[in-house]
Amino acid sequence: MKEGSPILASLEHAVYYPPRKAEKYATVVALHGRGTDENDLIPLVHSLGLTDALLICPRAPAPFEFGGGFAWYDVSQEGVPDPQTFGASLGLLRRFMDEIRAGYPVDRQRVILLGFSQGTVMAYSVALLDPTSFFGVAALSGYIPQRSGLPLVEDIRGFSVFVSHGVYDEVIPVRLARESAELLKKAGARVEYREYPMGHEVSEETVRDLSAWIKNLFK
Repeated sequence: MKEGSPILASLEHAVYYPPRKAEKYATVVALHGRGTDENDLIPLVHSLGLTDALLICPRAPAPFEFGGGFAWYDVSQEGVPDPQTFGASLGLLRRFMDEIRAGYPVDRQRVILLGFSQGTVMAYSVALLDPTSFFGVAALSGYIPQRSGLPLVEDIRGFSVFVSHGVYDEVIPVRLARESAELLKKAGARVEYREYPMGHEVSEETVRDLSAWIKNLFK
């Protein structure tokens, strides 16, 4: 994949086009976790072998004061994003999604949100507020922020979600991923849930299973 020239948008971002030219592209929007930036998930997505997909990686809006990088929101308590910073980022991200659909050759029928940690919280939030605008969500080591006032869509039958989490995750407990998966199933989503013997990370097994899930969705 080669890097393209980013458009002006609400969030700084990187964009990578596939080598094969097309009028419209299946698109992966990758949302990084706290303390990193828009470049963090690029190697992961490239390792999935998605040779025909456009990749867009936005940067979270707030500098992370502890160790550098950026964050989507402050954390008020376990499993509860700070409402003010979370709400501000959610508004920016929703606007950003509209901007990239207008400014890039995105196949609007095939947009997948992929997140890690805080990025997963944001991916869930954007998708559940407007599920018909997304093809699916890949939720790595995160959760649905149901305690932050986000309304859960009650009927998302057919919506596809891949959920992965480490059993030994010391940052976001695995019980939050389990709760999220159950909420999605009750709302009718097609959920592929995976736990791995790891911490707050992405393992080779995760990459293998995620690659198979996305390729099956895009085929």
